[in-house]
Amino acid sequence: MNIYLINALLVLLVIRQIREHQLDLRALAVPVLAVAAAAVMFLHAVPAGGSDLALDLACVLAGAAMGAIGGLATRLRLGADGRPLGRAGVLAAGMWIAGVGARMVFYFAATHGAGPAIAAFSISHHITGSAAWTAALVMMALADVLTRLAVVWIRGRRLTSTGTPVPAAPDLAAAGA
Repeated sequence: MNIYLINALLVLLVIRQIREHQLDLRALAVPVLAVAAAAVMFLHAVPAGGSDLALDLACVLAGAAMGAIGGLATRLRLGADGRPLGRAGVLAAGMWIAGVGARMVFYFAATHGAGPAIAAFSISHHITGSAAWTAALVMMALADVLTRLAVVWIRGRRLTSTGTPVPAAPDLAAAGA
């Protein structure tokens, strides 16, 4: 499989999140397993030379921010059986697509003419090479997925413990509607 197919599959996971679904172990595990599979395929090492760790941190923070926004913008309610149901709105789905899309665009650019510019940027910012970029972008995806799922899971637990709907954050609900 090439990177485009993997990223397309990750985007298709959004469709699954847009439909209302039960927040069970399977719903939480599928996105984690998809990103973990991508990590196994592409993350062979985490370079730590130069500014590689700063790049990793920046990408992890960006992924976590997108995941938190996506998790807060997911609508939750109790189902008839008392279990939480979730549905990603426009903003939640947009965060996921933006992250996957940004990584696809970076990869496409790197392999279709922007490689020398990325190499020059890497040299001037002390990034050791393509393995550092790969590691940072894979960790960005992992942070996005894990943060989003953690936020949704915590909100779902609050919902089931109180029985009171836990709406998406007010500012995010308006933007994601």
